[in-house]
Amino acid sequence: QVQLVESGGGLVQAGASLRLSCSASGRTFGSNAMGWFRQAPGKERVFVAAIDWSGGSTNYADSVKGRFTISRNDAKNTVYLQMNSLKPEDTAVYYCAARGDGRAWFRQTWEYHYWGQGTQVTVSS
Repeated sequence: QVQLVESGGGLVQAGASLRLSCSASGRTFGSNAMGWFRQAPGKERVFVAAIDWSGGSTNYADSVKGRFTISRNDAKNTVYLQMNSLKPEDTAVYYCAARGDGRAWFRQTWEYHYWGQGTQVTVSS
């Protein structure tokens, strides 16, 4: 059974940093693009960042560009999201996602086949 498990969320003050991790089990994702999405209360799940299978290409939502960095360690079957200069508007549940059969990143939720359960990030002002 394939599982994606996020960790690293928490409650921080504005300006702080957090690093989210997403560990995969049940299969390896070294040939698949991975992404991070977030969902605030009462809102749709939206794209945050994505990385292609090689780690050589990344993409970010405008709202996080320059503050967040996505990376991957295929030896550990793990993808990370380093979040710096956090703002209250970054508060959301953050989800890790993996493409089932695709090396390129996409920004749309329907391009991703596997999803984690999410980790809460709360940024106080």
